[in-house]
Amino acid sequence: MRNITLIAALLFSGFLFAQEPNVKPVLEKDGDLVKATYFHDNGEIAQTGFYKNGKPHGEWKGYDVEGKKIASGKYEEGKKVGKWFFWNQEGLSEVNFENSRIASVTKWSNGRSIVVNK
Repeated sequence: MRNITLIAALLFSGFLFAQEPNVKPVLEKDGDLVKATYFHDNGEIAQTGFYKNGKPHGEWKGYDVEGKKIASGKYEEGKKVGKWFFWNQEGLSEVNFENSRIASVTKWSNGRSIVVNK
């Protein structure tokens, strides 16, 4: 469980901070939110999401350098909540957050659950 927690945390935190200084994000005001779009060096979208009061809030999505979705989840006032999904070559990992902590992880391969940790 500890390894899965570390992998999930590294996957998404890597998206947030892996931006090159010469590739600037696009920030747009949307009501009381700020929509953020970050890019890979090749111009493909790296991730999209919203900020509220300077903290991630609402749906966030991450993409690889080819534009394929590799992560999706929700923040509430800077804290991960509910189900987050991470895609890679092996399949799909479903990570459930409660109180901003990982409550369970389910790995899917070919449409079947292969590992469940609580």
